[in-house]
Parts: sequence; C-alpha cells; structure tokens
Amino acid sequence: MNTGIKGPKTLIEAVEYFSNPDNAHAFMLTIRWPGGEVCCPNCGSVRVRYIQTRRQWECRESHPKKRFSLKTGTIMEESPLPLKKWLACLWMEVNCKNSISSYEIARDLGVTQKTGWFMLHRIRFALKEGSFDKLGGNGAVVEADETGIGGKATNMHKDKRAAAIQGGGLSTKTIVLGLLERHGRHNPISQVRTQVVPDVKRNTLHDVIHKNVEAGSHVVTDSWNAYRELHPDYIHGWVNHMERYVDGIVHTNGLENFWSLFKRCIKGTHVSVEPFHLAAYADSEAFRFNYRDVKDGDRFKLGMKGINGKRLTYKELTANSLEARASSENSGAESAPN
Repeated sequence: MNTGIKGPKTLIEAVEYFSNPDNAHAFMLTIRWPGGEVCCPNCGSVRVRYIQTRRQWECRESHPKKRFSLKTGTIMEESPLPLKKWLACLWMEVNCKNSISSYEIARDLGVTQKTGWFMLHRIRFALKEGSFDKLGGNGAVVEADETGIGGKATNMHKDKRAAAIQGGGLSTKTIVLGLLERHGRHNPISQVRTQVVPDVKRNTLHDVIHKNVEAGSHVVTDSWNAYRELHPDYIHGWVNHMERYVDGIVHTNGLENFWSLFKRCIKGTHVSVEPFHLAAYADSEAFRFNYRDVKDGDRFKLGMKGINGKRLTYKELTANSLEARASSENSGAESAPN
C-alpha cells in the first residue's frame, strides 16, 4: 500500500530519522495538512504567518488562541513531549504484533509509566476507525462471535469462584462481540470490527449485527441460541462446536484467530486491563489485524492519519474510569481482572 507520504520503513530508520527535529516537523506537516496549505485549526482560515523561532503559526483572524502548533488539534495537543518520542511510541503501538505496555514505553522513551500509559491511550483513541459503511453485501460472508475477557474461575477466591461457576463462563468477564468480513472479490483480506457489549442476550447481539452488517449477507455463527432468528434479514448458518468446527463455509475460525491474537495481547503484554478501557485495546488490535498485510512504514503512516481532529485529556480518561468504578460498586458488580 502506497500512502503517498515519504518516511522511514523500519524502527531503526524511524528512530534515526525523527531524532532530527526538522525531519519530524516536516513529516508532521504532511500529516496535518497534506495539501501543503496550513490553516488555523480554530477557525479554518489560511491567513496565517509562521513564527520560525517558536515553530508555531499565528492566525490573522480575530479570535482567541490565535497561535497554534503542529500538535494543536491532534491527540498530542498540549503535550510537552517532543515529536520524536510521540512518533516512536506510535510506531511501536501499531507495529508490535502483541502491542506494547506502558512500562516498556517508559523504559524505552525515558518517561514515567503514567506518561507512557496516557500516551498509549491517546494513540489507541487515534487508531479507532469509525465507519458508516456496513460489512457484507455482494455475497460476502460475515462471521459473528463473542468472547469473554477476564480472570479464570480457578484463580478466584472461593466466594467469587462459586458465583462465577453458577453464573456461567461469561458472568464475571467483560464481553466483546466481533464481526469479521471474510476476504473476497471486494476485500483482499478479512476485516474485523469489535464492540464491548453488556451481555449476550438476543436483543443485544442482533442490534449490533443489524447496525454493522448489510441486510441479505451470509452471517455465520456458533450455536448460541441468541443468534437464532436472524432470518429473513440475513442468510444465517451456524455450527455446533460440540460436534464440529467447520461445516463447509460455516465456521468462525477467522474470528477465533483474531481472539487468539487479542487475548495474547491482553494476557501476555498488558496482563491486567480494566473493563471500562477494554474497548480501546480492542480497537487497537483491530487496527493491527486489518492492516496486517501492510508494511510497517505504511501502517505507521495510516495510524498517523488518525491523529487529526481527536483529543483525549487525562481528566476525561480518568473520569470515565472513576464513573465506571463507582457504578460497578453501587450495583454490587465485580470488576473482572483482565
């Protein structure tokens, strides 16, 4: 895939290239304004002047916050860290198959673990790819399957273990629903979408499928009862895993492959993930999976294109965590270790 943007192709080239502030500045310039014409991120005006000593621009229109930099209007806004650290961090997150932990970022970039954690969350926010286009259509096959992310019952305290066993395998886990469109004429490689769901009831699963899959598509699932009655909107096929895993084109092996990669990322790299942050980790893994056939340099540039127009403050990130934790405590629910 040719992104049309010049840049490094390997990690060692990236470290050397972006260690030069002029190279990092020029690269970011092509990402922020691909057409070459700088415009104010606050009002959109192109009547700006460049202040070379500060590496900033100043808008000539009359409004507050006239001055802006390359970071303004991106996930890096108001960050004191140099571009070389941000770009190296993003390179590792999009190209390390099992992601990278905040402790590794702290050691490699010379920042604190807290800073590394915040950087990675902002990068995951940039990697989230929203789309109004639905999967399927034109005879494509879409797999649907859910998985639970959380601690094993055997590792829990006996009181929690009893509740987990009584409530079923997913009762103490965070549930993620995945949809995978298999490769075909219109799609050279399989594409996946994920969504954290509150339960695996019929209305919940059907609602996500209807919002993301084109009507008339072939939808294949396992034998879970909640997937039944997808007819007549979809051509539904299902396979009972107690009997077999593959029945012609009816199987969910594509999603099982993605789940194995995702769980390796969670259990092997991050070890423990709070349920209210799990969606961000799933989005990041989906990005790496969907661009798995792209070279590292091009995948990095595709990830960089997502930084514009997005911002996640530390207050917003931690406020969501505190709200979710308070809600969990008030309802008496357990926060499953991940």
